[in-house]
Amino acid sequence: VQLQASGGGLVQAGGSLRLSCVASGTIFSIYEMTWYRQAPGKQRELVAAIADVGSTNYADSVKDRFTISRDNAKRTVYLQMNSLKPEDTTVYYCHVRGSNYWGKGTQVTVSS
Repeated sequence: VQLQASGGGLVQAGGSLRLSCVASGTIFSIYEMTWYRQAPGKQRELVAAIADVGSTNYADSVKDRFTISRDNAKRTVYLQMNSLKPEDTTVYYCHVRGSNYWGKGTQVTVSS
């Protein structure tokens, strides 16, 4: 299984970014997909998750700002990030829940 994340970049506070993660080598639709983030020196944090049936959950710190979604036909999971804050700055990873499959990560930098 390979996960390719993209969409990170530099944005001003209050701006938006949309992350994408394309999966290959697996039956994508049956897996719960997640986005994590990890700042230097900190533990990896679960940001959002979406089950195979589409139910979602979010970290309290991103609720009402971030939206996770998936397109099974495109084998892609998305993370729409709005109202970005400087504290959202870090590397974001996509992950197949319960597996050892992680994407390489995409850097998000929010300037104040």
